[in-house]
Amino acid sequence: MDTQEVADRLEITGLLARYTHAIDSGRWDLLDEVFSADAVIDYSSAGGIRGTRDEVKAWLADVLAHWPGRLHLIGSPTIDFDGDGEARVSAPFTDTLAPTRDMVAADTEGFLHGGGWYHHRLRRTADGWRSAELVEEQSWRTAR
Repeated sequence: MDTQEVADRLEITGLLARYTHAIDSGRWDLLDEVFSADAVIDYSSAGGIRGTRDEVKAWLADVLAHWPGRLHLIGSPTIDFDGDGEARVSAPFTDTLAPTRDMVAADTEGFLHGGGWYHHRLRRTADGWRSAELVEEQSWRTAR
């Protein structure tokens, strides 16, 4: 692995971390640092929408308002470079959506827990790596 590939892998790992931070903090404009302006984002496997970056930002702000406590954890990604400034990235995730940020009993209703895979098609831009496409593959979900 040469130094450029090491740097690219570190930058891509940081991009995945920025994604979860944007979602969990509700700072939707941070998604502009993750996705290209023409990105397509597909949450349909989890019952969500498939849309543009701006459509998805508005949808997330509306839907996730019901779960102010959010935590997404990303596992080790597989990163495959195509040699043309693009990469395919798949990363496992788990998430918890909570109806409150307060400390509550574990059996409180309204919690969602899930997991699956995030599949990104990334491209190198003048501003660094950006996701041109995200497809969420929801593998499981439990509700309390």
